[in-house]
Amino acid sequence: MTTVAPRKLAHAPHPYFRVDAAELTIGGVAVSTLAERVGQTPFYAYDRAAIGKRIAELRQALPPEISLHYAIKANPMPAVVAHIAPLVDGLDLASAGELAVALDIGANPAHISFAGPGKTDSELHRAAAAGICVNVESEREIRVLAAYSRARGIRPRVAIRVNPDFELKTSGMKMGGGPKQFGIDAERVPQVLRDLAGLPLDFVGFHIYGGSQNLRADAIAEAEHKALELAIALSADAPAPVQLLNIGGGFGIPYFPGEQPLDLKAVGDSLQPLVARAKQALPQAEVVIELGRYIVGECGVYVCRVIDRKVSRGHVFLVTDGGLHHHLAASGNFGQVVRKNYPVLVASAVDRAVTEQASVVGPLCTPLDLLGDRMELPRAQEGDLIAVLQSGAYGLTASPQGFLSHPAAHEILV
Repeated sequence: MTTVAPRKLAHAPHPYFRVDAAELTIGGVAVSTLAERVGQTPFYAYDRAAIGKRIAELRQALPPEISLHYAIKANPMPAVVAHIAPLVDGLDLASAGELAVALDIGANPAHISFAGPGKTDSELHRAAAAGICVNVESEREIRVLAAYSRARGIRPRVAIRVNPDFELKTSGMKMGGGPKQFGIDAERVPQVLRDLAGLPLDFVGFHIYGGSQNLRADAIAEAEHKALELAIALSADAPAPVQLLNIGGGFGIPYFPGEQPLDLKAVGDSLQPLVARAKQALPQAEVVIELGRYIVGECGVYVCRVIDRKVSRGHVFLVTDGGLHHHLAASGNFGQVVRKNYPVLVASAVDRAVTEQASVVGPLCTPLDLLGDRMELPRAQEGDLIAVLQSGAYGLTASPQGFLSHPAAHEILV
């Protein structure tokens, strides 16, 4: 067996999946066998052993004092969440639907938090009734929770999500700094904290999240240290000691040609002095790193089947039964400014000797339905299986599954 390293592409080698007898394997099972097991294509397959290994790598690199949380939004498949929950210290969610998943798999409410800028009254009530920590993102959310507390005779746990005056440099999506819909502006937080003292709410800490999908250890370290110093400064007005400090995550994975994996050891090394500083300045605080994409992103594959091979004016199109309705991110329509190719393989014939330049497209009536543009691939035929790697995060649930009313994709945990 050999490690997957897409031939004639500048994509970073894939760390987990193997090729056996020229066929991609996921969880040690050949992709053609998985297709028969599922009974159809397209499907997503997630590798439980790869997820466990990824979390073990994080545990080894991060200081033991750091708590590791999984951000369910990256992949909310219940089987995936149930597999991850015992391996991490907590779960972070972004909707009442994700709350239901977390509670259904038996996660401890004491280690669940809820973030998101548009929580409805119903979602806030459900979170308070469940006993989870609500990362409040506006003064309206505080008012709603306080009113619920008075009506029900309970004291919801709240952390203030802070919109800092800095951002995570070079991140794929900037979630803090400048005007943002996320959190309460840092300069407004001291007054909010003073107001909390007179409300029937239990303040537990801060959530400070600068951005996502970052491959630079130095940028991540800088944002983490700034988040800690901001929390220390804000704690002077807090109505109670800081017990929880979520400094976000932002750890990226390499998707595109030329990108290299994050130096996880460098990130871990930079956290050592942060832990020492936090212990001295916020002695009761549990410091949390919240990760989603980094835990599951490289542990999943999207598989579809070639249903037609077409040549148009000399260019080969491999038309598949999958597409942007299942995998919007791979099509380039989920955050990319200039479209780049995810790593794509002819999964049923990875080592086929004859290669060609081809585009992998889906069945939808739009030129946006593009999974791989002019890639050097083994020559594929009708019936061959195509695999899109780096598909464990923000795949199916981040895609317009109802677009053009094509069949849904399945998901499996192998």
